[in-house]
Amino acid sequence: MSINFENTEKNENENNAARGMKGEPLASLSDEYTEYTENAENEDAEVDESSEKKAPRGKGELHETGVEKEKRGITVSVYPKSMEAEAMLSLDELECLFYTVGGVCVGRVTQVRDAPEGKTCVGKGKLCEISALCDAADADIVIFDTELSPVQIREIEKAIEKDVSVIDRSMLILDIFASRANSAEGRLQVELAQLKYTSPRIIGKGRDMSRLGGGVGTRGPGETKLEIDRRRLKDRVAALENELERIDNVRTTMRRQRERDGIPKCAIVGYTNAGKSTLLNLLTDAGILAEDKLFATLDATTRRYTLPGGAKILLTDTVGFIRRLPHHLIKAFKSTLDEAVFADMLMIVADASDPDLVSQLNVTHSTLAELGALGKPTVVVFNKCDRAVDRDTLLGLKALASDADEKCVFISAITGDGVDTLAKCLEEMTTAQKKRVELEIPHSDSKVVNTVYRICDNVDVSYNENGISLSAVCDRKSAGQLSKYIKNYDILFPSEE
Repeated sequence: MSINFENTEKNENENNAARGMKGEPLASLSDEYTEYTENAENEDAEVDESSEKKAPRGKGELHETGVEKEKRGITVSVYPKSMEAEAMLSLDELECLFYTVGGVCVGRVTQVRDAPEGKTCVGKGKLCEISALCDAADADIVIFDTELSPVQIREIEKAIEKDVSVIDRSMLILDIFASRANSAEGRLQVELAQLKYTSPRIIGKGRDMSRLGGGVGTRGPGETKLEIDRRRLKDRVAALENELERIDNVRTTMRRQRERDGIPKCAIVGYTNAGKSTLLNLLTDAGILAEDKLFATLDATTRRYTLPGGAKILLTDTVGFIRRLPHHLIKAFKSTLDEAVFADMLMIVADASDPDLVSQLNVTHSTLAELGALGKPTVVVFNKCDRAVDRDTLLGLKALASDADEKCVFISAITGDGVDTLAKCLEEMTTAQKKRVELEIPHSDSKVVNTVYRICDNVDVSYNENGISLSAVCDRKSAGQLSKYIKNYDILFPSEE
């Protein structure tokens, strides 16, 4: 469901729609793909192949290369009076999202009302204002900061005199993900999210998809074409889910191997564009893409990091969070987001220079709670402190983290300031989870000694006629693998239930 803001011919629209909303052909879809939002009255009319018209929803690509004309957009928001401040912040973020795909915002329109208008989201007066602004600013696209139905998109496009595309926030985010996904898993995840978002929005009427009528001589075959396309989409979704399940099984196997190695895992999470990838590059020389844009990277990356005391941990960069992240994206990226769920520690990275920091931290914590990833040792890393953040602001941020019972560190991933403090904090968190244990291993299980050396630290061993006595430092996970040999295991590691 990538979006094309160029005016295209009808035959080009139909071919683009058959590409599976991802920019690549799908074997299950044909060139006769349903015109999603085509107006019934226009479908009966002959279309001049050389004439241009607006691209229906779900057609083409927003992130085309080689397009000389810069995309010019107008953002629209409808909100109740009590949520004006939050709505303005959300609109600012929407403009940043549009900038990420190479667009520029040339205007914004807002309307205060208790609920969006059912047919056009905004009132008739605002529609006239949007239409006039599109002409005056030469806009190509109108982006609503709320979810739109296909009927609303059709009616809004009809009401705007200038040829423009109308999309919503979710469609824009999905298109960004489609342009940023590099790995095979990432592309499959994005395609699945796009299809799940699009399939319930397919509509169609007219001669080619005749509905059953209510009078004599009106009984046709029904919307056969529409039903066929929906079934093909359903089959493609099932195939994608099966393939992602297979990839998830591979990821689970790799995760279990890391668990057997006994190396603690720390997931780097946080709001998009907070500097997570830049921080991972600084700590581990990971060499992954890091840009000052929203959702610059989508694929999870894991690297080994050596702490000052010599102990090793695994750091995993994860996909960033954002307000109202489409639900289908969360489900599609479940295997990637599970890195935070199965981590031993969390590193929450926040942009200390962003005036919307508190709200972004709230979004991060609520998303982690939705994933079931809270309740772990956590450090909040306030990044970008080099961007002229005053001392009073830093003190307020520290108090904020203290209220949440979380450690906090102030750094700059660009200059490297504060990274030594972060490394010491990670080492303290790792050490705090470990305890010295005493083990008694019978000679018949002597191979377990190799396991102790592999997953524990500071191992001392002595042999006697009754067996092998060891003293070692290990965390709860490693101790669980050796529980039958550890003295007073239940006392040292009481149940967390």
